[in-house]
Amino acid sequence: MNQSIVVIPTYNEIENIEAIIRKVFSLSKPFDVLIIDDGSPDQTGAAVKELQKEYRESLHLVERKGKLGLGTAYIHGFKWALEKGYDYIFEMDADFSHPPEDLLRLHEACAVQGHDAAIGSRYITGVNVVNWPINRVLMSYFAGYYVRTITGMPIMDPTAGFICYTRKVLETIDLDKIRFIGYAFQIEMKFNSWKFGFDIVEVPIIFTDRTKGASKMSRGIFKEAILGVLNLKIASYFKTYIPANKQVQR
Repeated sequence: MNQSIVVIPTYNEIENIEAIIRKVFSLSKPFDVLIIDDGSPDQTGAAVKELQKEYRESLHLVERKGKLGLGTAYIHGFKWALEKGYDYIFEMDADFSHPPEDLLRLHEACAVQGHDAAIGSRYITGVNVVNWPINRVLMSYFAGYYVRTITGMPIMDPTAGFICYTRKVLETIDLDKIRFIGYAFQIEMKFNSWKFGFDIVEVPIIFTDRTKGASKMSRGIFKEAILGVLNLKIASYFKTYIPANKQVQR
């Protein structure tokens, strides 16, 4: 079994799913892949099952009934990966907005350089976004500024969804208490990682907007993120974060 697994949530990604899976498996370092499909009407799950005949040991599929949200998909995937014994657990979109080859750089940041989590960051070296309209670039960039201002978290791209978490990070965070299901989930996970004192690094990537399939962004998701940050900060005043290296082992 590989030490690393890439968790990819899907909903109607039939146009991208085979290409993204084959690209990950073509990399110089071996990664396993776990697809969490929320009952895609376009038969994304069926396409993955067909590919499992070719990648019997490395490609895994969890099918859920209905669109249950990005956050719950990742939590399900994290728990699955921890149970199976993986040490490096990655988040990645299916639409090629996250360059699959940069999985190697995120892995190196954690496995070689020793960081606890590595974020594929759009904003750590300027604005590295391709094919987004300017209003969406500005919304995303200033959302990061808003998150840093409210939370104090020194991360330039807190809404990023291209991440490597080491096993100890996901074992320390109480995954059952992660509340948000949209893009605020990304902020909540990073906030918890930071509050527990983990070493987080941002690795610059070039983010390219999808060319196939439809975006899942909505006003409701954006509203959850804005209000969620305030709730997250307020709730943190009533929670104790014991750094992982100071927790009592049982």
